Amino acid sequence: MRHPTAVIFDIGRVLYRWDPRFLYERLIPEGEELDAFLRDVLTTEWHFQHDAGRDFADTSAELIAAHPHHRALIEAWSPRFLESIPGPVEGMPALVDALHARGVPLYAITNFSHEFWPPFRQQEAAMFDRFRAIVVSGEEKLVKPDPAIYALALRRFGLEAARTVFVDDSAANVAGATAAGLIALYFTDAPTLRRELEQFGLLD
Repeated sequence: MRHPTAVIFDIGRVLYRWDPRFLYERLIPEGEELDAFLRDVLTTEWHFQHDAGRDFADTSAELIAAHPHHRALIEAWSPRFLESIPGPVEGMPALVDALHARGVPLYAITNFSHEFWPPFRQQEAAMFDRFRAIVVSGEEKLVKPDPAIYALALRRFGLEAARTVFVDDSAANVAGATAAGLIALYFTDAPTLRRELEQFGLLD
């Protein structure tokens, strides 16, 4: 049994619920029209350009050129982005609090836009003030599961991979972290993660 001493979290869909649908179901009636917009226009691949460091002004101009009849909906993405994050994943604030109370060093690596991160960080200060450092992909222009982002984070955080737990909801990101030598856990829910951290001795 390995004995880790620190935890690195992913943020979206691990600490906080995130889905473009949370925003656009407020703007488009539920059903085929909403499904088609999220499938064919505001796609995951388009949004992930922001995580890689591209500016919304550039990506939105390109998308509007391709879908001019959806201009208003596309333009809503930036000013209303935080509506796609309606709150924390159930049980995760208490788990973070428990780790913090135990003195476990907490960090994060998140695929997140450099433009959208600052207002979200400020809004959720109660959670993120418990973290010693956070690597944001859009600021670094590196995205998980690129090996370089794990190497950068470990170097910046001053951590030894073999003694650090990494938690993510993406199988590809977990595989990338494992390849980097981290103790990588695939996230499903807070109770399961709590049991895993208890087995490592990080929680009672």
